[in-house]
Amino acid sequence: MNIFGVTGWKNAGKTGLMERLVVEFCRRGLQVSTLKHAHHSFDVDHSGKDSHRHRKAGASQVLLASTERWALMNEHRGAPEPSLAVLLAKLDPVDLVLVEGWKRDKHPKIEAWRAETGHPLIAPNDPTILAIASDTALELDRPVFDLNDTVAVADFILAHLEMTW
Repeated sequence: MNIFGVTGWKNAGKTGLMERLVVEFCRRGLQVSTLKHAHHSFDVDHSGKDSHRHRKAGASQVLLASTERWALMNEHRGAPEPSLAVLLAKLDPVDLVLVEGWKRDKHPKIEAWRAETGHPLIAPNDPTILAIASDTALELDRPVFDLNDTVAVADFILAHLEMTW
């Protein structure tokens, strides 16, 4: 599977860039999946629903299915958070997996960066960040794209992965 990441600090524009990239790659006919890392507890289930009650009762896994979708929820129950490699292995094969977050992993990435956040760039100290998508012109040792130039970012990713579409 081809994997490429979008990384950056909070409020840098990662999720917006991810969303636009998914639309662009799907428009080009690619099958795309995404992985999103959250630094906080999250819940995709709702209190009081049957699946939530199953999970709260102690189930390690709860699979919720309907005619439109299915979701498998896993509770760590004290086990360590799975690695990116373990999570990638759980995905069905697709043309491209876009990964949001996982700053410290070694897959190729583009950094989303907005000047207004006040955070320093991650790229100067991370060779896995191959380009930057920014709202500000930057002089760096790697390509810098306009944060909203989704087509140029998508072209860069496909070229790096040697994917023709």
